[in-house]
Amino acid sequence: MLLEGLRREVYEMNMELFRNRLVVMTSGNVSGRDFETNYVVIKPSGVKYEDLSPEKMVVVDLEGRIIEGDLKPSVDTLSHLVVYRERKDIGGIVHTHSPYATAFALLGKPIPVYLTSHADYFGEEIPVARYASPFPLEDVGKALLEVLNKEDRPSWVKKHSSFVPVVLLKNHGVFTFGKNPTEALKYAVMVEEIAKTCYFALTLGVPERLPSEEISKWYERFHEVYGQK
Repeated sequence: MLLEGLRREVYEMNMELFRNRLVVMTSGNVSGRDFETNYVVIKPSGVKYEDLSPEKMVVVDLEGRIIEGDLKPSVDTLSHLVVYRERKDIGGIVHTHSPYATAFALLGKPIPVYLTSHADYFGEEIPVARYASPFPLEDVGKALLEVLNKEDRPSWVKKHSSFVPVVLLKNHGVFTFGKNPTEALKYAVMVEEIAKTCYFALTLGVPERLPSEEISKWYERFHEVYGQK
């Protein structure tokens, strides 16, 4: 079996979507790129999460040709591949319709930095990409790249991250990006938790945005001090 370790990681991160209630039925998907072969492992289309296994993950090349697997890959595969082709620094992508973050996407509203946890993980506003049509099939990936490739990011973020880790896609859902599938999954969990808290706060009043100097402090503390090195 090709890419056995990556297949298992992609399978496990797909199952984490389900465990963290970021998906329902067969929606959502996780993919991972093998940097040596440039093959991509992704969830099969329309298969129940409880029926998944590492062996059922599908291996494709960057043109979408199936390299190994008996099932059809996710309908979102080309969206992932468009990003992987251009962004050599991205090794994992997660797509969900998690309800709180998707509510902001539906309204076309970015999520400002109200919370210190938001400042910790992302250090900048969660952006919204334009609406993307399902046809042509490449349009979703192109819309994501328009945001991923933006240069006007805070200096403290660019110091630690070469890409925007979360993009809300207008009227659609959430895409997160990481150096690997595990990192992309972490961002998918965190953006939904942040969006949920912000949603509740916005129903009660108008929260105060953190000033940029405080955002930079929280972000740098989290990325330079927090955890075990």
